[in-house]
Amino acid sequence: MSDSEKSPRRLALEESLAADPSDTFLRYGLAMQCLREGDLDEGRSRLVALIADHPENQVAAYQQLGQSYMDEGDSERARAYFVEGIAKAQTLGDLKAAGEMQGFLELLG
Repeated sequence: MSDSEKSPRRLALEESLAADPSDTFLRYGLAMQCLREGDLDEGRSRLVALIADHPENQVAAYQQLGQSYMDEGDSERARAYFVEGIAKAQTLGDLKAAGEMQGFLELLG
C-alpha cells in the first residue's frame, strides 16, 4: 500500500513508531490500523511479529489475529490463534480475554 493510500492516522502511527520502534503499544496500534484499512497481510504480520518479540503479554494480538481470520472465513487459522490465545490468557490470569476467545471458538463450531 502506497503512502497516498494510507490514512493520516496510519501515517502518524508509522512516524511515531519509526521514532520508537520498541513501543509495543504503537506496534499494536499500527497493526490494528492496518487491519481496519483492509491491509490484512500487513496487519497480521505486524501482530505475529509483536507476539514473536513479546510472547509473554500479547493476548490481545492472538485475539485480533483469530478474529481477522474468522472474519475472512479461515476457521482453521482462526481456531489456532484462539487456542494459543486462550492458553496464554489463562497463564496470565486474564480470564476475560480467555472467555471472549472461547466464545469465538464456539462460534466457529
